[in-house]
Amino acid sequence: VSLTSPEPPQGNWLAVILLRVSRRDFGLCLTTLLVFCLGSVLWQLNGGPPQLLLHVRYYFGQSTFLDDHGPLVPRVLPFPSKVVYNRVGKCGSRTIVLLLRILAERNQFTLISSDIHNKTRLSKHEQMDLMINISTVPQPFLYTRHVHFLNFTRFRIDEPVYINIVRDPINRFLSNYFFRRFGDWRGEENHVVRTPGMKDDERYLDINTCILESYPECSNPRLFYIIPYFCGQHPQCREPSLWALQKAKENVLEHYLLVGVLEELEDVLLLLERLLPHFFSDVLNIYKSPEYRKLGNMTGTVHKQTPSLKSLQVLYQRMKYEYDFYNFIKAQFHLTKWKFGLRTWPRSPRHHTSLQHREQQEEQSETVLEKWAEHPR
Repeated sequence: VSLTSPEPPQGNWLAVILLRVSRRDFGLCLTTLLVFCLGSVLWQLNGGPPQLLLHVRYYFGQSTFLDDHGPLVPRVLPFPSKVVYNRVGKCGSRTIVLLLRILAERNQFTLISSDIHNKTRLSKHEQMDLMINISTVPQPFLYTRHVHFLNFTRFRIDEPVYINIVRDPINRFLSNYFFRRFGDWRGEENHVVRTPGMKDDERYLDINTCILESYPECSNPRLFYIIPYFCGQHPQCREPSLWALQKAKENVLEHYLLVGVLEELEDVLLLLERLLPHFFSDVLNIYKSPEYRKLGNMTGTVHKQTPSLKSLQVLYQRMKYEYDFYNFIKAQFHLTKWKFGLRTWPRSPRHHTSLQHREQQEEQSETVLEKWAEHPR
């Protein structure tokens, strides 16, 4: 009789081995998962990897994923990467905004064009809120709004680069006067809705009557319009004065990269392309393209009329600070053009006698007004 016990079937031994291996691997996986979870929690709580993981890294060598592959390459931002265009009303701002919408898509920058048009003066809290909101826009960005100059440094916030465009003050006033009443080539309805409270006797008020009889719309402080955009949010900036004029000039010199004049718009665009290439690259070609011209022609004010010579003289006297500032801007702009070697200057002035001829040629009102503005007497 054999005393040896019978060997178990070969299949049973194989099952036992596989069961033991599976339990061991399962326990190892759970342990690894637990260590990983604890390490992640400690990393987040301590703001970095726990010492245990550092020791493990040292034991197995200094190579890590970041060492082998490197961090993600940060996006290279242009300099400057923050631009604010606090656009002056009826100084070509809609033309520029149309261009910016095309440029933002082409040149890949963030364009924020505010829909707030009638709130240029802000309280201190509103100023701070707006500046903080502007500063959180993804860079590179260009922010544009009808708003008086905001001094970021006053609130210890990093200041953006400012740009702007101004226009002959009387031309700007006349464009605004008729635009509020009759709109532009996009249709009257658009702006009749904007001024629903305007009665017919006001809408069709003769421009000479408004000026010579000193209606509020044609008198100070309403005529003191361009300077506050550069003077700032101080209450004194709202009243025609030498102080506001000087403050506006100081801010232009200290805070603005470029302030152009609408009468030389192509040169303004050329300088913007050179000074801010990331934002304005190819802007002049876009501006001259037939597709853009078709859009740009829709922004012209309709039903404009030229006041009489006497009315123009009254306006000029009321806007003496505005013209002082405009001439200052024009001189600075021409100096910048000279530094960049631009030779395209405005057409040479003509004699004042052409203004007298204007009274017989009302259909050439815009041309004559420009001539008079160059040589007011």
